[in-house]
Amino acid sequence: MPYLTPRTRPINRRPLVVTVLAVFFTIAALLGLGSASSANNQPAQQPTIVLVHGAWADASGWNGVTEKLQRKGFDVIAPANPLRGLASDAAYLGSVLDTIEGPIVIVGHSYGGAVLTNAAAGRSNVKALVYIAAFAPDTGDTIGGILGLNPGGQVGPETLVFRPHATGVDSYIAQAAFHEAFAGDLSERTTDVMYAAQRPADLQILGEPSVSAAWKTIPSWYMVAARDNTIPPATQRFMASRIGATTVEVRSSHVAMISQPGRVAKLILDAVWATS
Repeated sequence: MPYLTPRTRPINRRPLVVTVLAVFFTIAALLGLGSASSANNQPAQQPTIVLVHGAWADASGWNGVTEKLQRKGFDVIAPANPLRGLASDAAYLGSVLDTIEGPIVIVGHSYGGAVLTNAAAGRSNVKALVYIAAFAPDTGDTIGGILGLNPGGQVGPETLVFRPHATGVDSYIAQAAFHEAFAGDLSERTTDVMYAAQRPADLQILGEPSVSAAWKTIPSWYMVAARDNTIPPATQRFMASRIGATTVEVRSSHVAMISQPGRVAKLILDAVWATS
């Protein structure tokens, strides 16, 4: 083998390659390229997701959805909705929102939609509203008036039990009607437990008018439950269209967040990605 002079000896290019790669990854890190958030399809600043339950239910109805969102790394809060009256319930939810720093995506089921429609109004950090088989009232609308728009609802005077209390009258769905009217795609064993644990709604929520409509300024998403016997699907479609929501439809009873938590979580994430 001939002797290699300094001019002919092969050049070791490895240090040069390492240096170039180091410079590239340093620039990429500064620009946020290839970061963990991009790789995991996470928004730059993750919102807190607030889940608001409706009447004759409690926050445990969100458990399946909460678990899926938490696995994606999101902070989730599912506060208790007092169910005492639209104005007072919205004020309570507003007090919860006041404690949250950074962006918020707020999700409501059933009557919870009416509460968030009022509580989110005027809050610049609320980036998206997600309605799950929920009321989306305009200013001046009442829950009772919306329920009267179309036939098909099975929750009413004939299927409710009324219990007076110190300041009003509470309503409960009767056991004989609970499964079919509220959660027909769940097992009766499950709905028997839900019936026993339901939180009552004060009757005044039916006639109290909405005073705000947050969907007029905040992007909205809506899930129509096509087999809903509580809020008729035709009424849900009307509300979704009126608010200009991005709308999906599932073959679900009123409690889509329990029977189809994956579909609900996906819609929430769609709202997160679209507004982050």
